[in-house]
Amino acid sequence: MASKPWLVLSLLLLAANCMQQCVHGESQVPCIFIFGDSLCDNGNNNNLQTFTKCNYKPYGIDFPLGPTGRFTNGRTAVDLIAQLLGFESFIPPFANTGGSDILKGVNYASGAAGIRPETGTRMGANVNLGLQMRNHRVIFSRIATKLGGVEKAKQHLNKCLYYVNIGNNDYINNYFLPEYYPTSRNYTPQQYADNLILQLSQHMQAEDPMC
Repeated sequence: MASKPWLVLSLLLLAANCMQQCVHGESQVPCIFIFGDSLCDNGNNNNLQTFTKCNYKPYGIDFPLGPTGRFTNGRTAVDLIAQLLGFESFIPPFANTGGSDILKGVNYASGAAGIRPETGTRMGANVNLGLQMRNHRVIFSRIATKLGGVEKAKQHLNKCLYYVNIGNNDYINNYFLPEYYPTSRNYTPQQYADNLILQLSQHMQAEDPMC
C-alpha cells in the first residue's frame, strides 16, 4: 500500500513533463483516431434520430464552444489527451470534418454505441463499432487522395495514435436489459464476454483499412 502514493506522484510528474514539452513544441504524434461511445463522442450523434444526444445546455456549459454534442459539461478524456500531446485544436467528429485537417485525426465515437450492432438501438440510431470502422475507411481514402496514394496514407497512419474505449454499452444497454435484448438469454456471462472480445479483435485486426 505504501508504494501507491509514489505511483500517483510518478504519473503526475509524467503528465506535467509532457505538458511542459508540448506547450511550445509540436504534437508528440501527427494524428489521433478515436473509436468509442458517449465517453468520447464529440458530436457524431447530433444529427441522428436518437434520444442519445446532448447538443444542448446544460451540456457544454464549461466548454469554450458551448454545447457541441459532448456528453459532459466540459472536455472529454480524449480532448485532454490531445491537449497533453500538443494538439492546438480538438479532434473533429466524423460527422463534421468540413474545414478540419483530417491528417491530424478524426473522432468516430457515438453515444450509446457498442461492439455489437444492436447495442443501444432501443434509444434510436447510433454508430456502432463496425460502422465506425467503415467511416475510418472513408477517411483513409480521403487521406490517400490528399497525400497522393495508398502507401503514403498507410505510412502516415502508422505513426498515429488510436484510442479505443467501447464495450460498456454492450452490457448496460444490451445484456442487462432482457426486456429489450435477448443476449442474456442466449449467452452465459462468460460466453458473452468471449463473444465481445472476439468481435472487437476482428475489428481491430482488419488487414487493410481499404478492404
